Amino acid sequence: MRRAIIVVFTWASLSDMGAALAQSYPTRPVTMIVPYGAGGPLDTLTRIVSERMRVSLGQSIVIENVTGASGTVGVGRAVRAAPDGYTVSVGNWPTHVVNGAMFTLQYDLVRDFEPVALLSSNPYVVVARSGLPAKSLEELITFLKANPEKVTLGTAGPGSGQHVSGIYFQKATEATMQFVPYRAGSSEIMKELVGGHIDLTFDQAISALPYVRSGQVMAYAVTASARLPAAPDIPTIDEAGAPGIYISTWSGLWVPKGTPKSVVGKLTSAAMDALADQAVRHRLEDLGQLIPPREQQTAEALGAYHKAEIEKWWPIIKSANVKVDAGR
Repeated sequence: MRRAIIVVFTWASLSDMGAALAQSYPTRPVTMIVPYGAGGPLDTLTRIVSERMRVSLGQSIVIENVTGASGTVGVGRAVRAAPDGYTVSVGNWPTHVVNGAMFTLQYDLVRDFEPVALLSSNPYVVVARSGLPAKSLEELITFLKANPEKVTLGTAGPGSGQHVSGIYFQKATEATMQFVPYRAGSSEIMKELVGGHIDLTFDQAISALPYVRSGQVMAYAVTASARLPAAPDIPTIDEAGAPGIYISTWSGLWVPKGTPKSVVGKLTSAAMDALADQAVRHRLEDLGQLIPPREQQTAEALGAYHKAEIEKWWPIIKSANVKVDAGR
């Protein structure tokens, strides 16, 4: 009996401690771990959103860039942090979906994290060198089928967004291309496309739109169901004649498993407040980002979407036998 009373007392004490933590949270700066270098698309997005989240949380937010191994180093550090809400994992489609299909990870992308909020998505734009004969997406697909494996597609290497996009596009259209990898990524790919050294690529809107706006490359479509506010003249993939080929580097926030629900709730509310701010929305939309409807920004919505994306992409990536060096 005495032991039972002690157990009940201990459980009640721990519950009280958890409640006290949640009520006072946050009492010090919150760290957000970005698994890529400073100045990149995810880092830029994080700094815009976190700047407004500070207002809701009443504490400063420290951005820590932890690079290496295609983002797995930064995500791994975040998942090992104390589950107290003071370390947040910033991730995206490559780090929280694609990497799980290619690497043997030291963490589970679903079981070891608590979802916090879905931030935004950056759809891909199908772009080509200006001299390519095909002037529309439908003409491109016809051209690809008539010239199998002759059209070159620039990628940032196996497992990159451009590479996975190309695999998916081939599977959906039954067309084939020759993949050309570039170690420097989007910046080098777009320069090669402008120079006419490659024919085609799929790149995030944030990287492709400056070249489209300047007329240096042709844009066939945005791989999303809605047109981009930053590029309303580019048709959606559905309008262009390849319905349902949706590809997007979406981003979100997670915390380590076991973080108190009320703490997660405060972070979710702060993120949603940021996405509702007109100045934040304007800055993100200028970068080619699509902000999801409010009901799709929640922790529950991110959790469901994350699982659905894993179910969609893992079979595609694994069936293509994509192999990469985790140290690249």
